[in-house]
Amino acid sequence: MPHYALYGLNLVSNQAIAGLVPMAAQQADLEIDLAGPRLADPPSHLHRPHYTSTTRNDQGQPALRVWSDLEQTEFWFCYGDNTTFWLQQTAAKITAHWPPELTLEDTVTYLIGPVLAFWLRWRGVLCLHGSAVQMGEGAIAFVGPAGAGKSTTAALFAQAGYSVITDDVVVIQQHPGGKPHIIPGYPRLRLWQNSVQLLYGSPQALPRIVPNHPTWDKQYLDLTQRPYQFQHQALPLRRLYCLGLRTADLPTLKPLSPAAALLHLTTQTSVHYLLTKTMRQQEFIKLSQLMQQTPCGTLSITQDCSQATDLIPLIAQDLAAGGVSVG
Repeated sequence: MPHYALYGLNLVSNQAIAGLVPMAAQQADLEIDLAGPRLADPPSHLHRPHYTSTTRNDQGQPALRVWSDLEQTEFWFCYGDNTTFWLQQTAAKITAHWPPELTLEDTVTYLIGPVLAFWLRWRGVLCLHGSAVQMGEGAIAFVGPAGAGKSTTAALFAQAGYSVITDDVVVIQQHPGGKPHIIPGYPRLRLWQNSVQLLYGSPQALPRIVPNHPTWDKQYLDLTQRPYQFQHQALPLRRLYCLGLRTADLPTLKPLSPAAALLHLTTQTSVHYLLTKTMRQQEFIKLSQLMQQTPCGTLSITQDCSQATDLIPLIAQDLAAGGVSVG
């Protein structure tokens, strides 16, 4: 059974997980059971409604429905395509099923994205929706809503020879000494087709994550292949940049006060729509602490992704100057 390190977790899986790098067997924090292609119903004790998405698919089904037991020690996820995940906290196990017309790759997309992000949030770990790269002796993170350019910005740094730490889920943990650190994700960057066209000159320059999916055409950059680099070690967080509206000219960087950054980041944490009241309270405390420790700014990148020669020196200058003002 393959073992993996992901988001600070030691995983053991009954099947290989594409995009993750196997490691030597050790004590697992979480067992992944990719149980196979069949429809599954939730156990009878998972009858408490927790969340229903307002977004619906072409068949009129909610994009996601979630149930839990009364104690909220187990959760059942059912996506609109009938892919299901059973999360058991006491057993430290996630079990996945998917309908026969879908594939393991479809299921893994959910697993290493929102499902594991929720598992971490459930365990009290702060996760932001963004990407992070190494710069100097630490990490810088880019956060923002879907389409803001987080992965595209990380790809620009990757092209320039910088190591990528994580994409999509930015896990932040306090290390000894009280410094927040970014925990490594997996060695891939996920990019939409228009970003692939802008960055590499052709919409077919990178492989699709799910090759035969009829509508979802997101692609990936393999960071294990030369000349790209992936950072396998946790790094201290030096700066946090909130991506703003794209510009038509040059990239811009403006200071963001801790209060303004806190207000912005409460909407940019991973799977925030699934959090309970207690989890939201924990999140607010952790974000408040993070804002007192980490300089933040608003970063606007250009629309055509041609700003690498201007963007990277801009951020390097900011780091050298001690970071955007937090006053």
